[in-house]
Amino acid sequence: MILVKTWWLPCWRGCGFEVINIGIDVTCDKFVEAVKENHADILCMSALLTTTMTYMKEVIQALEEAGIRNQVKVMIGGAPVSQGFADEIGADGYSDNANTAVAVAKELIGNKK
Repeated sequence: MILVKTWWLPCWRGCGFEVINIGIDVTCDKFVEAVKENHADILCMSALLTTTMTYMKEVIQALEEAGIRNQVKVMIGGAPVSQGFADEIGADGYSDNANTAVAVAKELIGNKK
């Protein structure tokens, strides 16, 4: 199962993933709660502005503080982010487009799909 922010929906569902859309402007607590409740394999986040991309690190820290970071893979994407940024904040995966995002997700979860 994949928890996503809105823009990831079409690519995941089209490739057969079970997807839960947790919407936009999601708090760290809501991310943590959704991962726990849904036993997500992957949490995907995207940012469209440099001012919002730093929040991704806060979400990863919240997962760590909740003791569930090792239970979920985190993928990021969006215009201002890069592989270097993904590495810097401790994300497990990064993609700059929907096609490679699916390939990265399959790799992260052991090609279950």
